[in-house]
Amino acid sequence: MATAWQRLGSSVSLLKRQSPGMPTISKWERRVTPVCVQSIYSATGKWTKDYTLQTRKDVEKWWHQRIKDQSSKSSEADKSKPKFYVLSMFPYPSGKLHMGHVRVYTISDTIARFQRMRGRQVINPMGWDAFGLPAENAAIERNLHPESWTQRNIEHMRGQLDRLGLCFSWDREINTCLPDYYKWTQYLFIKLYEAGLAYQKEALVNWDPVDQTVLANEQVNEQGCSWRSGAKVEKKYLKQWFLKTTAYAKAMQDGLADLPEWYGIKGMQAHWIGNCVGCHLDFTLQVDGRDTGEKLTAYTATPEAIYGISHVAISPNHRLLHGQSSLKEAFQKALVPGKDCRTPVIAVNLLTQQEIPVIIVAGADLGSLDSKIGIPSTSLEDTFLAQALGLPYSEVIETLPDGTERLCSSAEFTGMSRQEAFLALTEKARGKRVGGEVTSDKLKDWLISRQRYWGTPIPIIHCPACGPVPVPLESLPVTLPNIASFTNKGGSPLAKASEWVNCTCPRCKGAASRETDTMDTFVDSAWYYLRYTDPHNPHSPFSPALADYWMPVDLYIGGKEHAVMHLFYARFFSHFCHDQKMVKHREPFHKLLTQGLIKGQTFRLPSGQYLQREEVDLTGPTPVHAQTREKLEVTWEKMSKSKHNGVDPEEVIAQYGIDTIRLYILFAGPPEKDILWDVKTDALPGVLRWQQRLWFLTTLFLEARAGGPAPQPQMLSSKERAEASNIWKYKNAVISQVTAHYVEDFSLNSAITQLMGLTSALLQASQKIMEHSREFEDALCALILMTAPLAPHITSELWAGLALAPKKLCDHYAWDTGALLQAWPTVDPEYLKQPDVVQMAVLINNKACGKIPVPQQVAQDPDKVHELVLQSELGVRLLQGKNIQKAFLSPRTALINFLVQE
Repeated sequence: MATAWQRLGSSVSLLKRQSPGMPTISKWERRVTPVCVQSIYSATGKWTKDYTLQTRKDVEKWWHQRIKDQSSKSSEADKSKPKFYVLSMFPYPSGKLHMGHVRVYTISDTIARFQRMRGRQVINPMGWDAFGLPAENAAIERNLHPESWTQRNIEHMRGQLDRLGLCFSWDREINTCLPDYYKWTQYLFIKLYEAGLAYQKEALVNWDPVDQTVLANEQVNEQGCSWRSGAKVEKKYLKQWFLKTTAYAKAMQDGLADLPEWYGIKGMQAHWIGNCVGCHLDFTLQVDGRDTGEKLTAYTATPEAIYGISHVAISPNHRLLHGQSSLKEAFQKALVPGKDCRTPVIAVNLLTQQEIPVIIVAGADLGSLDSKIGIPSTSLEDTFLAQALGLPYSEVIETLPDGTERLCSSAEFTGMSRQEAFLALTEKARGKRVGGEVTSDKLKDWLISRQRYWGTPIPIIHCPACGPVPVPLESLPVTLPNIASFTNKGGSPLAKASEWVNCTCPRCKGAASRETDTMDTFVDSAWYYLRYTDPHNPHSPFSPALADYWMPVDLYIGGKEHAVMHLFYARFFSHFCHDQKMVKHREPFHKLLTQGLIKGQTFRLPSGQYLQREEVDLTGPTPVHAQTREKLEVTWEKMSKSKHNGVDPEEVIAQYGIDTIRLYILFAGPPEKDILWDVKTDALPGVLRWQQRLWFLTTLFLEARAGGPAPQPQMLSSKERAEASNIWKYKNAVISQVTAHYVEDFSLNSAITQLMGLTSALLQASQKIMEHSREFEDALCALILMTAPLAPHITSELWAGLALAPKKLCDHYAWDTGALLQAWPTVDPEYLKQPDVVQMAVLINNKACGKIPVPQQVAQDPDKVHELVLQSELGVRLLQGKNIQKAFLSPRTALINFLVQE
């Protein structure tokens, strides 16, 4: 007698011959793909017995291009559909993907596929954060041009992403080092400059002596070393370009309240910005009644009381005492180390025209500030300082009998409450462009100058007569010149390109020179999400209409290491573009998912040297060095070449297959948690078994339908109809929970657990249920479709088999299209009308003890059901005081079983 598997193979072959009208796989394709394999159903019409490694490889080879073609058919033109913009942080083209890349892009790919199945217009774009020091350093080491090194790496990494089966919106690809991108980075810089938000000043900067460039404060670690080179950072005074991020501090602080929970990241953003209670105001500086041309900006937490000012305090390390300041000598003469010193310099408040002395305070009394406005009316510390130095001041705040504080002796602000005066005065200062932007005393403006070649040129021309002049918009982009050497100790390599540097002033047409600093690469990535909405626009950075349709990004995925700098800068640019009427949304990102690291095991000698795994003896109770027998420190750390704990993604894909690695990454833990990469743990065997069980389950169904009579649901007994009803309920519960995981918390590991549970439930169904139950067929179809975004290759093959099965009972599926083009399963309306309460059966050591009512909405939650049972009369009577070892909940059968130690 033929086996079930043999009957299946012959039956399906017969099915194909007898059903010429049924759609074949070729109808799903954009073009004919050469048949490379001969062992799977889609190629031969015969179902294989086991889902072996070879079968997995055959399935993935067959479906790889076909799935790409299906994805490319998805139109983005129908703006009547709801949109979904999923974005994973674009990579630096280092030349090789690592497992961290694989994790973040697998998550974004899975969410994108799910949202397409929900009928959304989806973009999941990819590009390259291509400027930066590593390319320049690599070019110096290899005697290459940074552009050729970068482009070669991009080509290689694009191929790696393709081999991983990731379906990005490649028609939207961007590259920040190409002129058609950085032209618009320069355009936005000029807009910032015109708005008074880009400026140049001399500043004490962090100087990396190895990379020979300036670092932002955020790029210096707690040990005072460069985040990239590791060198001890030096302090140096240089004239630098800044973006006035403090101007948007209050707006960005307030904007956090409108965002959903960002899993602690909102708190980090709020802490970075600080408490926005004051503002900076601008002063000109005089000596002996003569304007020196120098300016000073100082902070106050109580600008409403500005008419009570007594002095402006600066710290001993302020730029005016150092660098190229014309007042350096006057300040240094007045400085007495360790004492508060009055100087001969007078500060003129550009808002009120008050004249007050500049004071050098002792030590670091100003905290994180280097300049502060002294107002005795609101600060006891300022009162003591003013009295000690004999500085006059006025009291400008009076307290009324009811406790209200009002302004007095304060010009047009007299009589206002402090809050009214705060708002009016800061608004007036902003209108006159002399400060007034509400910010904190800790947030600094963004230093963007870099003394390197491989970056976006700053589009400013320095003219001896006109000063700094922006490059005319029609002359953009200012492209990088070709130069032979990329090193210039202590300055920018661009300074040596004399033909490029020397130019004509666009305003007076006289001789001038170009700015030779380039921009921090964080500027390039501060607006790339907007360019993705209109990536080929030659006339503007993006179309406001397209940006308004796609923005904000619905889900932004990336590493937690970018939770402060990148997110802050990106939000700054978005707020600015909103104020420029370029986009209607202020906030660029709605939901944020910061994925955890993938860590590899490391083996380290007491000396600190890391060993390769081949150098370690793992046969004993503790790992030792194979040669010296020294005991090793074994830890889990972020994967790194230097620590010998990295994993090559292409090697593991070759070993286990794309779907298996996708499922392993998604199942090993919640996306925000770190994964310890160890294929011996339960996660990998678990997802391998699950794929085999899915394959076996589909095989049983195909065998039942191909080999038996036409399904007749009316043949089912009342007991079997009840079993089918339970399957129907369980299917709906799983659809509800899995959809919620995809939409709400992105706990794809929990979604996989739910799908595994449904697989097990269907495998337990009787033969008659499988043959005659519409509920079984529908649940199997829903199971495969809900698995499709997670494991697209195996599910595409399983769906191809189901599509050709005879006598199907479910006619609401599009059987002539692939799995990933199906509509996402939805909960049946009848299920939503289920009673609010479930009668939950309670077993103790497998013995039925009764039932308790459980609310329908918590009947799937093991912890809540467990708690309700213990609180019930039945639980108090039978379980109180007992040693409960474990409890197993079966939502499908509405049963909970307590294992109790006798």
